[in-house]
Order: sequence, then C-alpha cells, then structure tokens
Amino acid sequence: MYKNTIQRFREIVKVLASYGFGYIVDSKLNKEDKSPQNLRRAFEELGPTFIKIGQILSTRPDIVSPEYIKELSKLQDNVSPENFNDISAVFFNEFLQTIDETFLYFEEEPFASASIAQVHNAILKNGKGVIVKIQRPDIYEKMKIDISILKRIVSLTKSRFADALIDPEEALNELLYATELELNFKNEAANIIAFKQLNSNVNFVYAPEVIMDISSTRVLTLEKINGFKIDDIVKLQENGYDLNDIGKKLAIGYLKQVIDDGFFHGDPHPGNILIREGKICFIDFGIVGKLSKSLRESINQALIATAFKDTNMLISVLMSIGIKKGPINKNNLYEDIEYLFDSYLSTSLENIKISVMLQEIFDISKHNNLVLPKELTLLIRSLVILEGVIAHIAPEIKILDVALPYVKTNIKDSMLKDINFEDFLFHSVKFMKDSTRIPSKILEMSDSVLNGRAKIQFELRHLNKAINELNKMVNRLVISFIVAATIVGSSLILNSNIGPKIWDISIIGILGFFLAGFAGLWLIVSILRSGKM
Repeated sequence: MYKNTIQRFREIVKVLASYGFGYIVDSKLNKEDKSPQNLRRAFEELGPTFIKIGQILSTRPDIVSPEYIKELSKLQDNVSPENFNDISAVFFNEFLQTIDETFLYFEEEPFASASIAQVHNAILKNGKGVIVKIQRPDIYEKMKIDISILKRIVSLTKSRFADALIDPEEALNELLYATELELNFKNEAANIIAFKQLNSNVNFVYAPEVIMDISSTRVLTLEKINGFKIDDIVKLQENGYDLNDIGKKLAIGYLKQVIDDGFFHGDPHPGNILIREGKICFIDFGIVGKLSKSLRESINQALIATAFKDTNMLISVLMSIGIKKGPINKNNLYEDIEYLFDSYLSTSLENIKISVMLQEIFDISKHNNLVLPKELTLLIRSLVILEGVIAHIAPEIKILDVALPYVKTNIKDSMLKDINFEDFLFHSVKFMKDSTRIPSKILEMSDSVLNGRAKIQFELRHLNKAINELNKMVNRLVISFIVAATIVGSSLILNSNIGPKIWDISIIGILGFFLAGFAGLWLIVSILRSGKM
C-alpha cells in the first residue's frame, strides 16, 4: 500500500507538471501554460477518481473560479467498464448470493460506465424491469489515497495558498466528505425515498422506486424509467407535449423543491431528467441540496428584495446568512449591490437570468469578506444547469418570471398560518405600553438639547492604530533632527579642537560622530523593516 501511494504520488505530480500545473509543487517551473482546459485534461488522464473529484469541484464555486467550474463541468463519465467477473464479486460480497440467483435476467454489458460505478439493465424474478448500479472494486480506497496525496501536496505548498479565501486543506476535507457520501449508495437510496415523499402530491413529478432488498452500500437497484431526455424536443413534439407547459412545470417543480421542501436535486442536467407518461422523472440522486428553514426564508427575502430593488433588505439578508472572513465595509457592499441592481434590473424581467444574478450576489459577498453557505453555492450551480435546460425547450420561460409570483403567493398563504396569536397579543400590548412613553421621551430629549445637556457619542474605529503610526513617524522625525544636530555639533567641536584629546583629536567630537552614525543606521534599518520608505 505504501509503495502504491509513493508511485501514485509521483504519477500525479508528473501529470500535473506536464499540463502546466507543476508550479504547485515547484515554484521554479513555468506558470504560463496553466488553464482550465489543461486541468480538465489532467484529471481525465489521472483516471476515474480525479474525474469524480473534478465533478464535485464543479459544484463548488466557493472553492474554484467560474472559468474552472465551466470546464470541469465538461468532465464525462465515459470510463471503460470493469471486468464482469469483478463486478459479480462485488455483488456477491454485498448479498452473499450470485447475480444469476437474484435476477431473472442481467445484462453483462453496462449501458453506462461512470467513474465510481457502472449501470446494468436487469429483470427481477417477478418480471419487473430494473437498473442495477454496482460500484467499481476498491474505488473508495483509490479515491481516499488520491485525496490524501492531494492533501500532502497542499501541506507541502501551503504558503502558495496564503491569500486564498478558502483554506485548501479544509476544502479537501469537504471533498473527502462529499466523496464518502456519494460512495455510500444507502445515502442515494434515502435521498430518493425522501424526494418521493416530499413530491407525492405533485402529479407531474416522479422518482424511481428503490428495490431495498437488492440495495446496499455498494449496490443500488432501482425501478427502470422507460422515458426520454427532457431536452429531446423531437420526442416531446412527437408525443404531443406542450414545450412551454413542460418548461413551466419544470421551473415550478424545482422551485417547490428549493423553497417549500428545502430538498432539491443537485445535478438537474438533461441526462438526469426524463419524460415518461406526462411526468417529469428525476433520476440519479447522488448529489442533493438541503436548505434549512431559515436559509429558505432568507432566499425568499432575497428574491423579494431583488423584485423591489431593496438594497438595504438584500444587504441584511447577506449579513444574516454570510460568515464574516474579515472587516466589512458596508458602504462598499451597498455600492456593489446598487451597481448590481442598476446592471440587471434596469431591464425587463424577461432578460434577467436568476442564476447569473445569484452568482453576481455570491461574488459580491466574497469580495466583501462574506462567505455564503455552501448549500447556496450548490443551488446556484443547479439553477445554472436548470436554466439551460428550460432555455433549450422553452426559451420564453424565465425562472425569475415564475419565481417571484411563486414566492409572493407563498408569503401570502403563510402570513396567517405562521402567526402565533399569543405572541401577537403579547407584542401588541408591549408596543402599546411603549408607545405611550414616546411623547415624554421626545420632550426629555428636546429639553436636554435646549439646556445643553445632550451629548453625542462618536465611535472612531481603528483610531489607535492611526495614532500609533503617527507617533512612530514623529519619533523618527525627532531622531533624524537629533542625528543631524549631533553631526553639526560634532563637526564644530572637531573644528575648534576643544575638550579631552587623543592623538590631538577631540574625543567629544569623535564620540558625537559615532553616536550620530549609530542612531542614523538604526533609523534607516527601522524604516526599511517597516517597508515604508
């Protein structure tokens, strides 16, 4: 295992260097050839585990830049299939029975071969068609080794990431956690069951049934959805579907997942959304987004603030959900949001893309030392994908056109439902009592102003730092005057040749020159060390 790790380490470093990313390890190497395309090619060459790492990274705009996200999103799972005997061994280890003993029919050639698993068509003993997703042998161990090697590389070159807003080691730990979740097929099974329950009352949304008896950590058996991709316009028209209706239903169904349920499909690309018998069928729940109630309410408020161009309200939302990573200049934040509104909301809603606007809000927050929750970053990425799907099948349908009426309707419906009448009565009585004191408080304040007793308290932040810097500057100036005066005085003493002498030279004059030289040298070193000439 240790030898394999060393060999893999060398292989990773060699491939990264060959694609222009060797500077990560060795700063003497050329940095000019690096590009998002090269990183994608490097990941493809490094194999299935790096393909999956790249796909996960493409969902995290808080870790990598938009250019890299766009390129990493192109990573495809066209990986050569495993030997069928190896796949059969994985199945047997999970259930202690062979594939032939379990299924009436099992197609040995997989119809999809991804980085962590491959998918086969099969028929149960009862004649029901299913798909069987079986994990590649030792894939978890291989991915864990690769991530541990990346962590080692990062630890060796940590100084190069000093200015990063996200700690690279923390990002790799999150990456390992996301990988562990996706490699445990029990999580995906639980996600599908939860999704089905939350959308059981939505007639046009469907998810496949999980065959629990033949599902485990490394094997997932699902009902087969015999449909076609949602972006297959020819099939949609041949089967009599209204494209605008499909687009609007997809938008409404997804908004319901986000705003009402707080549980949404995290990778809604056309390959994961099928049409069958008038229903929009979601498949592949390896990545899902989960939003807390408070975060969903914040998203509602952000959408309303956007609709009414309420800058202060949007800033309040960002401040409430963001994590502060440094000092925040609210004036700069206000100006950035105002510029955003002027740029995007000066036109009609039909020209606005909600995904682009949310990405802009994310970037503004990041530039103002506010890190938004990672759940929100997955939502932004998912909306980018979803808007692309809707734009393809129904270009005139805009998510924001659907989102704003949906949010407003939800708020109207929930206003009375969410009111606690005991709290309402308590706060009403308190408000009335406080209101009776307002006239007397106004009189007290005006009386204090007229009689000169009113005081205004200012808080000047970072003033001590400025004063300290000013003190240093004045001290250096004073020392420079003393040095100059000492040099002049010593010159006069030497010229007069007075006081104690050695070799017929005034000791006081020589001593003055030495002291002035020492003080001058100390002053120069101090200025150079401060970096302020």
